[in-house]
Amino acid sequence: MSQKRMGITDVLQSVKENASGEKVELGEVVEHLENRGFGPILLAPALVALFPTGAIPGIPSACGILIFLIAIQMVWGKKHPWLPQKLKSIGFSQDKLAQVIDKSSPYTQKVDRWFKPRVSVLSQGVVKRLVALLCALAGLIMIPLELVPFAVMLPAFAIVLAAVGLSTEDGVVITLASLIMMGSFYLLWVNYIQ
Repeated sequence: MSQKRMGITDVLQSVKENASGEKVELGEVVEHLENRGFGPILLAPALVALFPTGAIPGIPSACGILIFLIAIQMVWGKKHPWLPQKLKSIGFSQDKLAQVIDKSSPYTQKVDRWFKPRVSVLSQGVVKRLVALLCALAGLIMIPLELVPFAVMLPAFAIVLAAVGLSTEDGVVITLASLIMMGSFYLLWVNYIQ
């Protein structure tokens, strides 16, 4: 399967269409998306954390670890991600996932119109690896932020933007995502370090 630009709606529909059985496992989602580049692979767990499925205890932390593992491999220049079996086997109801995707599709289709190739240099080479490093760190901070109501939504939203920016080669969106990630680090600072 060749790499192509994928928006949020494309990724969600792709995950929904390829989900099988009553339970959808994270490993199944990543496996399906791995030939489409790292952007869509990062997008899937970030959306799970951002949408109502992220309210299930433990899911934001699992998604954060998954995002970290995927993004750090992107920093190292790997072509396809490796994930431990324990993370791959974390799952959630296929019916619940399908409902969330169906309800959000009209909104994601509108949002997808905003993304287009711009300042593409920010989605390539060393800059791409720096963005991946920010995503890895944002994934890690989702773990402690899970204990703060709704706080996980900020890094998850930033990673969603970064992933879509990488998938669509939209440097403007990648820049916005990086700024929101800085806000996530500040949120961690205020709640745990200061």
